[in-house]
Amino acid sequence: MADDLGYGDTGFNGNTLINTQHMDRLAERGVVLTHFYSGNSVCSPTRATCLTGRHHDRMGIWTANAGHLPNEEITLARMLKEKGYATGHFGKWHLGTLSKTESSKGAKRKPALNFAPPWLRDYDASFVTESAVSTWDPGLGKRAIGNPFYENGVAVDGEDESLRGGAARVVVDRMVPFIEDAAEEGKPFFTVCWFHAPHEDIAAGPEYLKMYEGHAEGAHYYGCITEMDEQVGRIVDTLEKTGQFENTLIFFCSDNGPEGKEAKGRRMGVTDGLRGRKRALHDGGVRVPAFAVWPGKIEAGTRNDSILTTLDYFPTIADIVGYEMPDDRPIDGENVLDILQGEREWRSKSIPFRFSSKNSSIIRGKYKLLLPEHELYDLSKDRAERKNLANMKPELVSEMKKELASFFESVEKSHAGGDYLGDSYKPVDKWRPLRTEPQMKN
Repeated sequence: MADDLGYGDTGFNGNTLINTQHMDRLAERGVVLTHFYSGNSVCSPTRATCLTGRHHDRMGIWTANAGHLPNEEITLARMLKEKGYATGHFGKWHLGTLSKTESSKGAKRKPALNFAPPWLRDYDASFVTESAVSTWDPGLGKRAIGNPFYENGVAVDGEDESLRGGAARVVVDRMVPFIEDAAEEGKPFFTVCWFHAPHEDIAAGPEYLKMYEGHAEGAHYYGCITEMDEQVGRIVDTLEKTGQFENTLIFFCSDNGPEGKEAKGRRMGVTDGLRGRKRALHDGGVRVPAFAVWPGKIEAGTRNDSILTTLDYFPTIADIVGYEMPDDRPIDGENVLDILQGEREWRSKSIPFRFSSKNSSIIRGKYKLLLPEHELYDLSKDRAERKNLANMKPELVSEMKKELASFFESVEKSHAGGDYLGDSYKPVDKWRPLRTEPQMKN
């Protein structure tokens, strides 16, 4: 998963400026998902949906740097570890603090209360930062303050030579041996690689800046994406050299849309005409570049326009490995393997979104409702979300609004611990009521 990569920032989605040749070639070996959604318009919530298949508010991860991944959650790592997989997490974590005494966000992050590192969340190996770092020399700079890399629970000195250069290469340097060791032992493996690029601080090294001479500060944005792209190619090379590529399912996406109000300076991400950017629930904030590759299982060279989401990762993988949930806690995604294989077009479940307590939306089939603005769009005809149909379809608006309210009633019960056995769980924050009506201005 990339960080703040816009829908229009890859070659497989039509970008002709940024060199993403490795991702493009990999996408050609599977299916490009043209209508894929991140779990939210900011990063931490999306990451929670990826690992659990559940809406992020069920565990109190309202927004970036809020709450943490509760140990009571059943994650992909827990599921696959129980199935005998080696589990590794590399790159950005952003689902809790990695120290009880410090945080990249300082004391306000409540590091002791939100301590939830991957080595205590069913990962055998990890090399992670709590939050964003510079995309070049990631151990240095202001982003590294209170935010070191932790290798299997031990902080790495920011001056360490292994942390110099591109952040993607620094991460994949630790990921490659994990794959090689698992392959040598004949053990199946589950590997999460959450790149830092192209999240701020955005910086590219000299060789990458040279590739984009004439693009001023934008060369840093383009360059850090190309550096990340090279490491995607390196991961593929590792899978092929170890004989594992033909037996590996690969998913790729971004965690949300591009930073900034517009493409400017080092914030040069683009949405390919989608409305909005990061922190918006219009499609430019949540519709992201994505593909899936599984040789022999997913047809190569295909494109799929079905509406899918990061919520679908968990239930899809659970079905593939034959995992049965030990309880009846709500799973908000669904198994979409048959959609990836072109056998079915539509998800059966609606897709709910909420950004903090201020804005929410729901996608039911081809329609999308945004609250509290009461905007309704037909995504099949209005990709840019410009023609508001709310006044033309009041009954549909009412139905979708009720569905969203009912969904968040369920989410509120989950947030209070209703899905977990025992009474040890305590939410770290109060429930934030959903706002469904426009606020009146004085």
